[in-house]
Amino acid sequence: MSVTEAVLAGASPEDLERAALPDEFTAAHLRVEDQDVFRGVADKDVRKTLRVGPVPMPEPAPDEVLIAVMASSINYNTVWSATFEPLSTFRFLNSVGRQGGWAARHDQPFHVLGSDAAGVVVRTGSAVRHWKTGDHVLVNAAVVDEQEAITQSDGMLGEHQLAWGYETNYGGIAHYCLARASQLIPKPAHLTWEEAASVPACAGTSYRMLVSDRGARMKQGDVVLIWGATGGTGAYAVQFVKNGGGIPVGVVGSPRKAAALRALGCDVVIDRTELGLGAHDGDDDVANAVADGKKLGRAIREATGEDPHIAFDHVGQETFGMSVFAVRRGGTVITCGSSTGYRHRYDNRYLWMKLKRIIGSHVANLHEQWECARLFSQGSIMPALADLYPLAEVGEATRLVQLNQHIGKVGVLCLAPEPGLGVTDPALRERIGADRITPLRPFATGGPGALEVTA
Repeated sequence: MSVTEAVLAGASPEDLERAALPDEFTAAHLRVEDQDVFRGVADKDVRKTLRVGPVPMPEPAPDEVLIAVMASSINYNTVWSATFEPLSTFRFLNSVGRQGGWAARHDQPFHVLGSDAAGVVVRTGSAVRHWKTGDHVLVNAAVVDEQEAITQSDGMLGEHQLAWGYETNYGGIAHYCLARASQLIPKPAHLTWEEAASVPACAGTSYRMLVSDRGARMKQGDVVLIWGATGGTGAYAVQFVKNGGGIPVGVVGSPRKAAALRALGCDVVIDRTELGLGAHDGDDDVANAVADGKKLGRAIREATGEDPHIAFDHVGQETFGMSVFAVRRGGTVITCGSSTGYRHRYDNRYLWMKLKRIIGSHVANLHEQWECARLFSQGSIMPALADLYPLAEVGEATRLVQLNQHIGKVGVLCLAPEPGLGVTDPALRERIGADRITPLRPFATGGPGALEVTA
């Protein structure tokens, strides 16, 4: 019996250990020969570069585990990877490979993508102590150097911290993946594989930004402006704000997304098109941001009676100037990304004269991820999964995210043969309320190749 057959049959840890590993496995990957394919091309369609096919099976390092991936999900770094922007990820792999030793395995002519995974441990390296074959796990997207001194304080501050499946090889959109033991998180037992796979990268990122003492330090009653509030990261931000006693103000761009935001329980929903944000004749983006910030601030004050304490911004270039303007005196802008561009311009007078702060945040350390997963197991936070695709249609799944046509998280079934599997504590699922889990499922886009999943 192969490991794949054993996993799908629910075999015991002993049988998984005895089962034979395949020499190859199916993975969503890039090829190095494609990295110049989009030169001079306006529409960098990710479907042209994302391949699904066999790659060689790697051997785990002493501190790593090999995981049979049941489900994964799409993050925006999958879009960056497949468009080779802002850099070809093969440059990252080459840099890692130059470290030598086990790191040399990452420098390949293929790059297996994916910064999320939920699955079953099938092999453990000789130095792995706290995990064993058969464990059901999630994978944190932060790869840290445990021997770097700063890691003992916060792994995200380490000079050698890397984004798994983006700056490293053998990521999660595949039948198998490699991860360090220091990346592993217990899978919430009441979630299906696809629900659980939608959690780590985006929920962990939102947790660090809002809840962790390394982020904005949100407190009860805080008004929090959330851009892109129905995306994966934003949808979790709405929930963390609500769960922490804050007042989420979500910004979206369509009535459909506004309806999804209300389904999440967002207190204040703002459609940016109704406010006319971004509709300017002039090209002075700093002045335009101030003008739009005034409109936005007025709308938030009308709804809540005050200016926001925090702006949660992962959109970047199009929104950052408004975020800096809109937060109150002494307020905080926290950013974890720039999906619309990296060149942030804002009027600095509103920052320094009103004593505001800008905080950079990136993924989450392992302790933050464990605390985040605990909230899911309590039923305090729900998975943001909406659309679900089979691995063979990963190009369509990523294209949905590239065009910003998705709501919530876009999941990918890998080894799991169908949706709905992986629940090992049905009583907990029933107690939390199976009908409450994945509130964004009714808003699935249902694009080409998507799986039919009931809400």
